[in-house]
Amino acid sequence: MTRRARDERTARREGRRRPATFAGGPPVNSFAPVELLDEEQVTAIHDASLRLLEDVGVEFMGTAARAVLAEAGALVDEETGLTRIPREVVEHAVASAPAEFTMTPRNPARQLVVGGDRIAFGLVAGPPTVHDRVRGRRTGNFDDYVTLVKLAHCFDVIHFVGNQPTAPQELPPRTRHLDTYRANVTYTDRVFHCSAIGRDRTLDGIEVTALSRGLTLEEVVDDPCVFTIISVNSPRRFDEAMSDGLMTMAEHGQPAVVTPFTLMGAMTPVTLAAALVQQNAEALAGIALTQLVRPGAPVVYGAFTSNVDMRSGAPAFGTPENARATIAAGQLARRYGLPYRASNASASNAVDAQAAYESQMSIWSAVLGGAHLVYHGAGWMEGGLTASFEKLVLDVEMLQMLAMTIAPATSVDQHEIDDGLAAIAAVPTGGHFFGSPHTLARYETAFYEPLVSNWQNYESWEADGAFTAEARATRVWQEALERYEQPPLDPEAAERLDAFVERRTLELRDVDH
Repeated sequence: MTRRARDERTARREGRRRPATFAGGPPVNSFAPVELLDEEQVTAIHDASLRLLEDVGVEFMGTAARAVLAEAGALVDEETGLTRIPREVVEHAVASAPAEFTMTPRNPARQLVVGGDRIAFGLVAGPPTVHDRVRGRRTGNFDDYVTLVKLAHCFDVIHFVGNQPTAPQELPPRTRHLDTYRANVTYTDRVFHCSAIGRDRTLDGIEVTALSRGLTLEEVVDDPCVFTIISVNSPRRFDEAMSDGLMTMAEHGQPAVVTPFTLMGAMTPVTLAAALVQQNAEALAGIALTQLVRPGAPVVYGAFTSNVDMRSGAPAFGTPENARATIAAGQLARRYGLPYRASNASASNAVDAQAAYESQMSIWSAVLGGAHLVYHGAGWMEGGLTASFEKLVLDVEMLQMLAMTIAPATSVDQHEIDDGLAAIAAVPTGGHFFGSPHTLARYETAFYEPLVSNWQNYESWEADGAFTAEARATRVWQEALERYEQPPLDPEAAERLDAFVERRTLELRDVDH
């Protein structure tokens, strides 16, 4: 065995594989979306959704949102907040939303085109706990927050950072968003998701991103740079903080991803048809509000419909029902000409086979549904309660393989065919292509180089320590952190950010006193 082969064997055993490089931003999805529903069924769901909005209504707890909707012609019950929106108001408003937009973070090379044939994958967002094989399961904290952001920066296939990859619970709740925003623009140069819990936190997120680019709030109105998720409190409720955040994003020209989080059997009826009607109505209500605030404001149709375990009531993800709802929701988003968000989710409590197959179901349904943003793309575990370092690495492996699978064919041309024919003719029947000039000229780049997978035979794998995929993933994230390089940030921009964070922190602390 040559030294190179021995080194490669050692690297394979220890997981010392560098991630694949994906230049040019989010990959192109060359797969045609699956049409689970026929045109008549899509129209029926659309019509039922509008009837639900017009005849039954949605509760808006925020007075500002109710005022905008009432001015547009909605019937508002100020005592209950129930708002019935005429179908013509909804259809006219939604029609003004763009089919595609671009977000530019502090590094213009990391621009994110949302819409068209691009699909972008994000870091896990929101879990209150963190886990890895070295330190076990623990409460979310700022050090782990920064580590997760750094890991996202190490892998090209992660294109954006979600809202708080883990919640740093040792920091004061009123001001922790400022620390996390600053970490987002310090330790990576990717697009990130700000919090939309109220107007102030939303504005802080927009301003931090603008400052990192050397721009003002006014200058980014027509130059989006940050996004947020608006979570509907299903069934049929927008709380005041969410609607205020939604309106603030629209006012400042920043994209909001309106996402009903619906679980069939708990927050919607158990049937797919009924769940899609409710999800669609809730999404349309939020999307319409963005356009009533600012026509043409970028907005994304979000969907997160799955089911519950009917024995325990626990959320389930990566199920057939989850996959079918994700694919069908993509059809609804395309009906309105809107970009579409889906998710990678798993209910597994460990980085195991369940975590892998549920995530594969989620990821593939997002692809087949024509999603443009795949939220929680890497690191989600335990139904969203835990951010896992090892799961992040395994998800990166799956996302890298997926990105290469869905890419447009580039090598099936006449030249490649002719070269292949010559190679076939040069090898005798029953021979092999290991030593073929055609193989030797391409062997280093011919195939996907796995980040985690081990292809040794059983005896060799056992002799080398019998490391599982989870164990190999530990080495991958450890080595990724060793080679992490913080992206340069303009010193003047860093000073402006520090001054802003310090000022806002003092202001918010004064409110508490």
